[in-house]
Amino acid sequence: MKASGLTKQFGDLTAVDDVDLEIPEAKIYGFLGPNGSGKSTLIRMLCGLLTPSAGEVEVLGLRVPGQAEELKRSIGYMTQKFSLYEDLTVTENLRFLGTVYNIPRSEIKQRVNDALEEYWLTEQRSQFAGTLSGGQKQRLALAGATLHRPRLLILDEPTSAVDPQSRRDFWDILFSLAEQDTTVLVSSHYMDEAERCHNLAILDRGRLVAQGRPRDLVRDINAGVIEIMTSSPRAARDCLEGTDGIHSVAQLGTRLHAIVAKDIEDPAKLVREQLEEADVEGEVEKVTANLEDVFVVATRLNSEQSEEDHAA
Repeated sequence: MKASGLTKQFGDLTAVDDVDLEIPEAKIYGFLGPNGSGKSTLIRMLCGLLTPSAGEVEVLGLRVPGQAEELKRSIGYMTQKFSLYEDLTVTENLRFLGTVYNIPRSEIKQRVNDALEEYWLTEQRSQFAGTLSGGQKQRLALAGATLHRPRLLILDEPTSAVDPQSRRDFWDILFSLAEQDTTVLVSSHYMDEAERCHNLAILDRGRLVAQGRPRDLVRDINAGVIEIMTSSPRAARDCLEGTDGIHSVAQLGTRLHAIVAKDIEDPAKLVREQLEEADVEGEVEKVTANLEDVFVVATRLNSEQSEEDHAA
């Protein structure tokens, strides 16, 4: 899958701004970003549901939007909101989808039975979909999205309404699908899910602000990360926020996590000096970054760039 210069405008709003992507096959590729960052719009353009305002897209060797109808037969799509029929049973929903996908009638029964077993829904096969738990509804939706064995599976914030255990179970299924040569695109705003992806794109205000393997993004973070242990976290945070060179300060219990600009030669010294000036006691240590730090830095730098562009 490749995208070049992909842009989508809605009137004066640029929802996706000149995005270039190259997504490998049989991998889980994640889109991470805040609400309104353009994740859903980008995904819908990649699968042919939205026509780009500019740019080119090639998916599974097909051009979008020109061959979008042909492409849709090779795509499974799962929305954030449960969209199957709540007044049909689990089995009835899957059989109905089998006919929608034009699966041969002779194969539908076996496909449905296989899906019930694979997605742990055998005991719920005669249960109305509307009475399922959140995790069960999620698995049913995924079973429906993969019933026709698509080469590309697209998931738009699929775990936003389920418990942590159901999320873990869901991701085990995704890894199994990737091992079976399915390419998986998933949007999320959960950091722990983003870390599970083979590759990741971070979006902010419609722009692609970082992409790569999660561990590489963490290794190459464009900032220093400082941890402060203090008995006065509120006072420490107040004196650090707004300091030139400090991108952000987050409180984690009695610890503070400060992200310092990369051009600061000694970030720990800067933090220590600010604390001393405010007469706040604390231990200061440089620590290894995490993916949340990468996200904060990438979006902060993009925000600053957007302000500069607007001022110009």
